[in-house]
Amino acid sequence: MDYREAAAFLAAHDNYLILTHKRPDGDTIGCAAGLCRALRRLGKTAHVLLNEDATALLGGYLDGLTAPEGFTPDTVVSTDVATENLLPDNALAWKGRIDLAIDHHPSQEFFAKETCLEADKAACGEIIWKICGELGTMDGEIATPLYVAIATDCGCFVYANTTPHTHRAAAALMEQGIDFQALNKRHFRTKSVARMKLESLIVEHMHLYHQGTVAVAPISLELIAQAGATSEDTDDIAAFLGQLKGVLHTATIREHQGGECRISVRTKADELNATRVCARLGGGGHKAASGCTVKGTVAEAEAAILAAIDDQLSQPNQD
Repeated sequence: MDYREAAAFLAAHDNYLILTHKRPDGDTIGCAAGLCRALRRLGKTAHVLLNEDATALLGGYLDGLTAPEGFTPDTVVSTDVATENLLPDNALAWKGRIDLAIDHHPSQEFFAKETCLEADKAACGEIIWKICGELGTMDGEIATPLYVAIATDCGCFVYANTTPHTHRAAAALMEQGIDFQALNKRHFRTKSVARMKLESLIVEHMHLYHQGTVAVAPISLELIAQAGATSEDTDDIAAFLGQLKGVLHTATIREHQGGECRISVRTKADELNATRVCARLGGGGHKAASGCTVKGTVAEAEAAILAAIDDQLSQPNQD
């Protein structure tokens, strides 16, 4: 369904539970918070399922919005979730029972009963903004998390996915009187000492391939400990390597407990399709930004993602 039909669906139902994806980013959290507040403005009962992986930087947007223990919804909605495999553990009970998925990922698997997909949007927040317009609900409390959703998914409007529509949506949200300067400083211009130490170690341990156009950063648990960093210090760390002169494509490998490595791939999309790279390893996302998970050591994960990159670069057509 399109955004108008999604708005009509939301207006016609009630008693909502909103789901976000595992390893939540600003888009999934911001969309859930903004949509929840919009539904409440309509007099609906709406809650967001607690996401225990949310960092302190993002978790605050859900204050007062999370579902009470034992809450039983009539309508389940997911925001920015491309596949049920991305649901956090406490949301797995809702697999096969999601009524509406609102998403912008080309790799959307259409797992919900209804899906509102706009794959040309830089952020799912742009779609929620349009839906709120149809519902006639918008104020500063709704606009704030939606601005965060949009700004974080396009790197504060510098990533290649940024479009005129992205700017129009952000401008409309700014017109609600939100403190966008404070939001931008908080999410894009504030770093802890540990984060800066981690970035220094990443540069020291990264590897360059393909005449310096491909950078791979293995971030082991040992490296994180050496920097004195926490999970919050690694937020959006995948964007860091892209700042290196001459680098077109990057893979950031983040080791987690239990022998699992999560890989974030960022590419110059017209030369390397990140979705196809990550699909080889069971992941997905966007042409310029995708992710996957690999079991094994950091070295094994690096070999796996490099092989996927090499294979895709050898293909004649990247569209």
